[in-house]
Amino acid sequence: MTKTEKQATIDTLTKKFSDSNFFYFTDTSGLTVEKINQLRRICFEKGINLQVAKNTLIKKALVAGGKFSDDLDPVLSGPTAIMFTETGNVPAKVIKQFRAGGDKPALKAAYIDSAIYVGENQLEALINVKSKEELVGDIIGLLQSPAKNVISALKSSGGKLAGIVKTLQERN
Repeated sequence: MTKTEKQATIDTLTKKFSDSNFFYFTDTSGLTVEKINQLRRICFEKGINLQVAKNTLIKKALVAGGKFSDDLDPVLSGPTAIMFTETGNVPAKVIKQFRAGGDKPALKAAYIDSAIYVGENQLEALINVKSKEELVGDIIGLLQSPAKNVISALKSSGGKLAGIVKTLQERN
């Protein structure tokens, strides 16, 4: 790889790191070409951009993009594949689903909206991370719940009042 090609890769990765709030570092070594292609297909279907790059180039791009952390430094060794996504928990779900038949891809680290999760033991926590849309939906549901209770109480009380008024009218 020439110096120009390396710089082009760094520039591309820097832009992706700068534009993305969610990315995962995984180890896909040991997977056959068929399995890698299957993983790429699943990632494409789920809106995940899977890219492999040299660790030194990844580190330089992270520094340039302002996303580097000392926690990520030990992770950037050995084969590294990067999963860029728009939703924080989708790559974790893909990894878990894909690993049903083996132990790869292995989770090295994840960057979720400035929080860094390091290690394989973080996979379940990442699966349970809610997306922005899910959180907004939960908040709206919580806010609507008391209003719905008040409205239903008023409706039921209103029905009782109307029944009482009607009964009193019939007596007179």
